[in-house]
Amino acid sequence: MIMKRFGSLLLAAVLGSAITIMTTQWFSNKNEGVKIEHITSIPSSQVAYTVNEHGDAVPLDFTTTAEKVTKAVVHIRSTSEGKATNRQRTPDPTDPFQYFFGPGGPQRGPSQSSGSGVIINTDGYIVTNNHVVDGADIVDVTLSDNRTFKAEVVGTDPDTDLAVIRINEKALPYLSFVNSDEAKVGEWVLAVGNPFNLNSTVTAGIISAKGRSIDIIRSSNPEDPQTRTAIESFIQTDAAINPGNSGGALVNLQGGLVGINTAIASPTGSYSGYGFAVPSNIVSKIVEDLLAYGAVQRGWLGIQVASVNGDLAKAEGLALNEGAFVSGFGDMEDRSAAKEAGIQKGDVIVKLDAATIKSSSALIEYIGRKRPGDKVNVLVNRKGNEKSFLVTLKNREGKFGKVKREEKDVVSSLGMELEDVDAKLLKRLDLGYGVKVKELGPGKVERFTEMRDGFIITNVDDKPVKSVKEINDIIKGKKAGDLITFSGVYEDFPREYNYAIRM
Repeated sequence: MIMKRFGSLLLAAVLGSAITIMTTQWFSNKNEGVKIEHITSIPSSQVAYTVNEHGDAVPLDFTTTAEKVTKAVVHIRSTSEGKATNRQRTPDPTDPFQYFFGPGGPQRGPSQSSGSGVIINTDGYIVTNNHVVDGADIVDVTLSDNRTFKAEVVGTDPDTDLAVIRINEKALPYLSFVNSDEAKVGEWVLAVGNPFNLNSTVTAGIISAKGRSIDIIRSSNPEDPQTRTAIESFIQTDAAINPGNSGGALVNLQGGLVGINTAIASPTGSYSGYGFAVPSNIVSKIVEDLLAYGAVQRGWLGIQVASVNGDLAKAEGLALNEGAFVSGFGDMEDRSAAKEAGIQKGDVIVKLDAATIKSSSALIEYIGRKRPGDKVNVLVNRKGNEKSFLVTLKNREGKFGKVKREEKDVVSSLGMELEDVDAKLLKRLDLGYGVKVKELGPGKVERFTEMRDGFIITNVDDKPVKSVKEINDIIKGKKAGDLITFSGVYEDFPREYNYAIRM
């Protein structure tokens, strides 16, 4: 009996185990599609490849380039100490502010702006955008290791929105220029800068287009404000660029400098897919000119051009749809290098030396790299026939020589045009001496004081002044940061006023 019962229990146990195993396997098979896997490597067929320094194909990786480039990109903070307003207000003896500040009331406080810059050699030279440092009284540069230096502005070029500054430091990491002509649409690039004061930010994208003109640089000929002199032939990228990126680096995957980030196209003021950089070939030329000559040496063809498109081709009866159409010679007609060589209105420039020209911006970029005296082979299409001309470029004045940096006396550099005062006026104002401010122009005096035209300076730093030369001699002895005080009177309001600025 006992053995029979034991046998029954054993049989039940075996059957139960078999059913459990079968049920587990059945559920396992039903849920076979639900799996969680941790992939430690990506299949090679899904990896984008690039070429390393040894020429070997390796998976695309930005880390090495980013580490190299961020060390050579700096943060720039520009400070303007303040700008006076209401310059032409009539002096009012009842206004308490005028007693302390002169006609026009108190000055406005300092303002700051920020941007980026790229170290281009070991001696502390940095390239940035002109608009980053334009009008700044103090320029501070912060390196990637958080060291901060005061910088001097070496030179600027509003036509390309570029500037060169320098800090007093050696053995710095830097970026080398590469040939931007060889950069291709679709090529990977990194944008490095300091957007929104976020230091050392790296974004990735591709070159979206080349030779873009977006009409953002507003420089013009001082003698003819209607004549724009800007050079715009930007590299367009979809790497994210935001306010604060201005002056930063656009680099290829080898860390070579392809361009200087300059502008964005956005309805909101922030990144929306379009960023623009000045090509490195233009940057290199501008930097070399500023360092070697103190001024940009720009060659001029002396023509007005427009990009050929379908509408222009139809209107002018052209036999092609690309090129730079010569619409005229403008104010340079009597000194145009192109006209002198035989180029005519209505010609379409299709090639400069070996470079094919498909638009006016391409022509402007190519000529923008040349200097006065350089020779350029110009191939034009004239009513269906091609003609070649050798053009020797001139400067803006229609000459072949290099342009020298304009040398100003120290008084002019402060924005003052002075003249000696007539003896009769001195007698009427009961003054024994003085120098008259004939006119105020752009400069520190206009920006930081309420001085106005006609002010008669009687003392500089409490020293009596009797001539323009004496004022010039006093200011020549000043160093950067020194305080200068001007004391004097106005002819129509003969009470003493005092104005002060720093060099």
